[in-house]
Amino acid sequence: MPDTTRSDLPALSERQPNRRRVLRVVAAAAGLPLAIAGLRALAPKPELHTWRGEVLGALSEISLWHSNAEFARLTILKARLEIERLEKIFSLYRSDSEIVRLNHAGKLADASAELRSVVETSQKLSQLSVGAFDISVQPLWRLYEAHFWSHTDTRPDIAMRARDVARALVDFRAIDSGSSTIAFARPGMAITLNSIAQGYITDAVADLLRNEGFESAVVDLGEFRTLGHHPDGRPWRLGIGDPKNAPGVTNTISLEDMALAVSGGYGTTFEPTGHFHHIFDPHTGSSANRLLQVAIIAPRAATADALATAIYVAGEAAAPRMLAAHPQTKAILTRLDGSSATITEKSAVTA
Repeated sequence: MPDTTRSDLPALSERQPNRRRVLRVVAAAAGLPLAIAGLRALAPKPELHTWRGEVLGALSEISLWHSNAEFARLTILKARLEIERLEKIFSLYRSDSEIVRLNHAGKLADASAELRSVVETSQKLSQLSVGAFDISVQPLWRLYEAHFWSHTDTRPDIAMRARDVARALVDFRAIDSGSSTIAFARPGMAITLNSIAQGYITDAVADLLRNEGFESAVVDLGEFRTLGHHPDGRPWRLGIGDPKNAPGVTNTISLEDMALAVSGGYGTTFEPTGHFHHIFDPHTGSSANRLLQVAIIAPRAATADALATAIYVAGEAAAPRMLAAHPQTKAILTRLDGSSATITEKSAVTA
């Protein structure tokens, strides 16, 4: 339904941090040229229409602008149906999803084209990142959850046990993705697509909105993707959260027809110090702690999502090589000492 109480996106302050992302959309004043403003005054004024819900366990929001409230409502309904369809593939929270059935049986003979595509894309990034990005880290999540949260399997040396699990069960090369079947080479393996599926669903919904004719929209389904610019004529303004001082903002960036994803171990921690968190180094089984935060700007949310995790795990030195394989991408890194670096496929700027 329309919401005209603000000229920008609804406030996100009521949300809880989830996994890899602490972002805020911030307003920025910008005037329109008088000629453009005059032309736009002749057309019906677009109004803000929003949907809020949960996607893959993350609080999510779709914000779009259109002058026809009924058309906007029907489009949001289409988007919700698409989200529901894709959650039946990628969600770890649904017992009937494809990924849950695959993890349970170790093989899925009727894998959808979407699941096969995401798995194959993940394996390509695994190769590019020399294993820093690996969707087969789900056994590590189970290990840490059992040790720190549910206390169903507390280990005296969790780091050593994590190394053993990583050596035995974490290996992207042991995932076979055929024409219709996905299978694991070893019993006990399992995958998580939380480092790419939220971006994939974000892209699917953004593409749906564009195909329906929407020119101004922001899709936030765990990662951000923008369509066009704000109806006022200015770029979308998004603030990247401060990993050391929430809810502060370290950078405010402008986006038009681009995506943004942020990775940081602070998103989900297993214990108060934050040393043990949900972003794992597949080689060691430990939580990755080379950087505080990685923000990626890219044309597609799935690309931004996966690269943010891969670079967070691999570290700053690996960033230029990974970005070079993905045109029009940029990384904003926050180092352990709080300093930052902005890296593109062609240059590196240190702050």
